[in-house]
Amino acid sequence: MSFFVYIMASKPYGTLYTGHTDDLARRVHEHQEKLRRGFTARYGVDKLVWFETFEERENAFRRERQIKEWRRTWKIALIEAENPTWRDLGLELNNLLGFAGW
Repeated sequence: MSFFVYIMASKPYGTLYTGHTDDLARRVHEHQEKLRRGFTARYGVDKLVWFETFEERENAFRRERQIKEWRRTWKIALIEAENPTWRDLGLELNNLLGFAGW
């Protein structure tokens, strides 16, 4: 089983949200469809712009906590190092995993 740390955005340079999960496709879908009340639904944070994979839940949890403590500029630099155009990786992730019809 894999565990993921991810960053969602409302738009390029918009509101950011960092989380972790063991099912990235499901969690991105929940954010996109606003299936859970809370921060991401309230602020329209529905684009997956960065993620990292871990083999152990504890490591993913630690990384999430580390990133949540970072300054916003550091998070933006992390995103842009791998995704300079801020494309929605959720669309690609769903296609790769066969969940294009969410």
